[in-house]
Amino acid sequence: MAQPSAVFGAAYSGAYDSIYQDKDYNAECDLIERLFTQYGTQKIAHVLDLGCGTGNHSVTLARRGYQVMGVDFSEEMLAAAWVKTGSLPPLSEIDFYHGDVRTVRLNQLFDAAIMMFGVMGYQVENVDVSSALATVRAHLVTGGLFLFDVWYGPAVLAIRPEARVKELIVGNQRLIRAASGELDTFRQVCRVDYRMWRMEDNRLVGETQETHYKRYFFAQELRYFLEKAGLELMNLSGFPNFEHQPDETTWNVLGVAKAV
Repeated sequence: MAQPSAVFGAAYSGAYDSIYQDKDYNAECDLIERLFTQYGTQKIAHVLDLGCGTGNHSVTLARRGYQVMGVDFSEEMLAAAWVKTGSLPPLSEIDFYHGDVRTVRLNQLFDAAIMMFGVMGYQVENVDVSSALATVRAHLVTGGLFLFDVWYGPAVLAIRPEARVKELIVGNQRLIRAASGELDTFRQVCRVDYRMWRMEDNRLVGETQETHYKRYFFAQELRYFLEKAGLELMNLSGFPNFEHQPDETTWNVLGVAKAV
């Protein structure tokens, strides 16, 4: 089993929420709650957020009354998540744990687990996927739900990754992030190179670079990995438009599975 990659370091983690400020976490949590109701066979109160990052899903769900535990291997990301808990109403139940989603064991059972914003894709090797799903099953009650999003293989191969540049203002600085991707179709992995520059008064004041490896998946291999872990795939649909059946245009898909 490979060790976690040196990704989401201090510089990238510090800019993470600014880079993804246009991501609608409230709408995503609306969908998560809808799927809890649609596919759950019991009341869902206790939620495990594996690969919680800076806590945007965790904090939103805690604000809505769920008891949430978030797990991430980036201490910098967890530090940002803890800060956000200060905005929660009194008596909100939320906690964070530093750990690897492939190996962590919390000695608790949850009604549902989520693995959002491509966390499954960071499980690049087969053993990583199996280990992460074993973690999910180990923490779910029988009948508990597992929600996850991944890059969908047919769409990745049809659309292909392209270079992108994003610019935004953060305080008195201009942040520029460039991303470029390259496919390894044998391994079903996309190498994504990120470069980020911070400019202040047209002067370069910071620069960082990270390489991320993201796996993309096909429906039948997902079903196989889930079944091997004791999870039944109940639905796989487009994301964020869950009404859209997966095809060559749906780069992101959302899966719903049940612990059996």
